[in-house]
Amino acid sequence: MASWLESLFSPVKYFVASSRRLQKYGYILSNYVKGIKADEKETKDSLQDEVRTELLRNPEEIEKIIGYSFNNRCLLHQAFTHISYHKDCVSYERLEYVGDSILNLLITKEQFSMYPNLPPGLLTPLRAANVDTEKLARAAVQHNFHKYIRHGQPVLRKRIQAFMDVLPEHPLHSHGLIDAPKVLADVVESTLGAVFIDSNCSIDTTWKVANVLLKPIITPNMLQANPVKKLYEICQKNKLHVRLVDLWRREGTYEVFINNQLRGTGKCLEKKEIALNRAANNAYNEVVTTIGLKEITASDKNFWKHEY
Repeated sequence: MASWLESLFSPVKYFVASSRRLQKYGYILSNYVKGIKADEKETKDSLQDEVRTELLRNPEEIEKIIGYSFNNRCLLHQAFTHISYHKDCVSYERLEYVGDSILNLLITKEQFSMYPNLPPGLLTPLRAANVDTEKLARAAVQHNFHKYIRHGQPVLRKRIQAFMDVLPEHPLHSHGLIDAPKVLADVVESTLGAVFIDSNCSIDTTWKVANVLLKPIITPNMLQANPVKKLYEICQKNKLHVRLVDLWRREGTYEVFINNQLRGTGKCLEKKEIALNRAANNAYNEVVTTIGLKEITASDKNFWKHEY
């Protein structure tokens, strides 16, 4: 672990700030790992004492999926246990915390090596696209993780199924247009956290599992822009005035007016952000097709310099 960190940060003054942030990750992880390891006995005891519920079914199937065999399967049981399973269960929340931190570190390391000429303004959204809730939820469904989650909320099954039903409409990523159940993303992160702890905090071992779960990794050429950002960019270039009307609290909707004409409407009762993204996406498509403007892509030279 020390060798690649030394080579990663050696003579590059520009990335001193990044190094400090990664060192902070390491500090957080090293202290948190102590708590996780101390918690292993509690996890094991909790699992052994369960009489109301069963252990995780076929854990060897999960090990086969991720290509890793656990030394301590209690961690694997914990990684797939939602807090709603029952009141005395040891849930995946602590492992999820570790997995979230280590995944960001792994993707940062990989992108730094793969794209030496890519500026931070593009590295940041590229990393976000590979670790956001939708991307991880897609990975969970792709590898059938949803079949192994232990929980006590029937509504989760409905939300997961609804998510799976709309995936064919967006083969790679919807970029904020669909509602991805957080529980799916959580389980991917908790699994990576479990592997990290079980492998004695091996970066290389954890990356092998992450690389399997996250394929296809989103590359700069595959990266797409957020609908709101795209809409503002194209309207700014063509001197069009954008007005957003927030009706979400009352109707669960957003409306987008371009030069005082309604061009897009979006609805999502569960999440305000998704309603906004859908409205912006509809307005963007309307502007492009009706007015005949050139589409905006994330690879446009100055695109990521704009903040709205």
